[in-house]
Amino acid sequence: MRLRLTRIETYVMGHSLLAVLAALAILTTVVALVDFVELSRTVGNQVDVGYNEILRLTALNTPSVILVLLPFAFLFGVLGAFVDLNRKSELIAMRAAGVSAWRFILPAAGAAFVIGMVTVGLFNPLASTMNAQFERERNALLEGVQSQGLKDIWLRQGDAQTQIVIRARAGDDDHGMLRLRGVSLFISTVSGQGAAQFSRRVEATQAWLMPGHWLLSGAREATPGAEAQRYDTLSIPSSLDGRNALERYASPKAVPFWTLWGAIARTERAGFSATGYRLQLQELLATPLLFAAMSILAAAFSLRLIRLGGVATLAGAGVALGFALFFFNQFCGALGEANAIPPFAAAWTPPVVALLSGFTLLFYTEDG
Repeated sequence: MRLRLTRIETYVMGHSLLAVLAALAILTTVVALVDFVELSRTVGNQVDVGYNEILRLTALNTPSVILVLLPFAFLFGVLGAFVDLNRKSELIAMRAAGVSAWRFILPAAGAAFVIGMVTVGLFNPLASTMNAQFERERNALLEGVQSQGLKDIWLRQGDAQTQIVIRARAGDDDHGMLRLRGVSLFISTVSGQGAAQFSRRVEATQAWLMPGHWLLSGAREATPGAEAQRYDTLSIPSSLDGRNALERYASPKAVPFWTLWGAIARTERAGFSATGYRLQLQELLATPLLFAAMSILAAAFSLRLIRLGGVATLAGAGVALGFALFFFNQFCGALGEANAIPPFAAAWTPPVVALLSGFTLLFYTEDG
C-alpha cells in the first residue's frame, strides 16, 4: 500500500513539475519578447546598435525575469496540472482509492520548496551577476561611453580618528580600478568624545582607488586659515576597495544572495541605509515558502469535481488571487523600502498569507 501511494505521489509531483516548466517557458518567452521590444525602443532608438546587441542585453536580463516569473509559473503550472488530472478523472480515482488530497499535494509543495532553495542558493547569484552586467552595459550605451555611467557619487570612509566624505561627478572602471572624476574630499578628525571636526578639503580632477589609498591627480588642498596648496599627485589613505565601493549604487537585485550580508554590513558601516539590501535578503529567504504556498494555493483551487461544475470559475479565481498576491507583494515591498514596515514583515507577509489561504481552502474542501 505504501509503495502504491509513493507511486501516486511521484506521478502527481512529476506531472506538476512538467507543467510548471511549460508555464515558465511560455511566460519567459512572452516577457523576454516584450523586454526585447522595450530595449529596442529605449536603447535602439537613442544609440546606433544592432539587433544582436539588443538580443544580448535581453539575454543578460532574462535570468532576473525568470526569478520574478517563477512564483507565477508554480501557480499556473500546478493549477493546470491538477485541472488536467481532474478533467481526466485521475484525481477522482485517487480519492476513491482512499488517498487524501494532502498526500499528493504536499509532495508537490515540498518539491517547490526545494526548488526555491536551489533558486536562491544557485540561480540567484548567476542572475544577479548577469543583471549587474546588463545594467552596466545598458547604462554605458545610453551614456555613450564604455563606463558604468554613474552620476553624482557620494562615498564615506573612516575609522576612529578620521572620517572622509567623498563626492564625485562621475565614476567608471579603469582597467579593474575604480576611477572618479571631479572629486571633492571633505576630511574631518574625530575627537576623543566622538565628535567630528572639519579639518581640510581636497579637490582633484581624477582619483583612482588603489589598494589601501586614493591616488589623486591634479589635487588642490585647502585647510581653514591657510593658503591652498596644489599637488600633481596626492595620496590619501582609504579603507575601501573597488569591488564594493560603489555597491550601494547598484540595485539590490544585482547583489548575489551570498554577499548580501557583507553588503549590509559595509553599507551600514559607511553610515548609509541598508534597507534595500535587508528587504532583498528577506525576500530571498522567503522565496521557498512562496513557491510552496503558490503550489498549495493552485492545487486547492482545482480539486472541485468536474461533474459538479464551476471548475473553470474556481481556477479563474485562483489565477485572480495569484495576481492579487503579486500586487500585494509589490505593495509590501514598497512599504518595506520606505521603512513604513520592517523588511522582515514586508518580505514574509505575502507568502504567509498565500500559504494560509491555500490551507484554509484545502481544509474547507477536504474536511468541510
